[in-house]
Amino acid sequence: MARLPILRYPDPRLYKKAATVRDFDPKLRTLIKEMAQTMYAAPGIGLAATQVDVHRRVIVIDVSEVHDRLLVLVNPEITHHEGIQNRDEGCLSVPGIYEPVKRAQRIGVKAQNGEGESFTLEAEDLLAVCIQHEMDHLEGKVFVDYLSQLKRTRIRSRILKQNKNIS
Repeated sequence: MARLPILRYPDPRLYKKAATVRDFDPKLRTLIKEMAQTMYAAPGIGLAATQVDVHRRVIVIDVSEVHDRLLVLVNPEITHHEGIQNRDEGCLSVPGIYEPVKRAQRIGVKAQNGEGESFTLEAEDLLAVCIQHEMDHLEGKVFVDYLSQLKRTRIRSRILKQNKNIS
């Protein structure tokens, strides 16, 4: 399996809205495997297809300590939310940046797995944050969009400088 390149903020492709997955075929299963491998290698706890320049509604998440509980969400929708938590977030597309973001404490999610089977899930705390964060990517939103203009400008400058040093 290939590791996929992760788009880095402020790449405009991160702001493209993802399309609904209609075909649950071997290509989708390969994408899911490659996304999981990419997320684990990064290392991260969540990755949306948008971040690897595939604009389909697919997310992989694993918030377990030993990385043995891969959660695949295809076409996810939040059905309900309650409470508020304010927790530092980071992002594989915005490396080295961590800022507090307000999110729902608990959420209900309706999604499909890689085979197209529907399921529901109740999530709270870190898992709830991670799902909301990755779902934002599917809508073309990056966590820094929740921050003040001044912070976004500073982060953008820092990331652009890092990107120059990489190339």
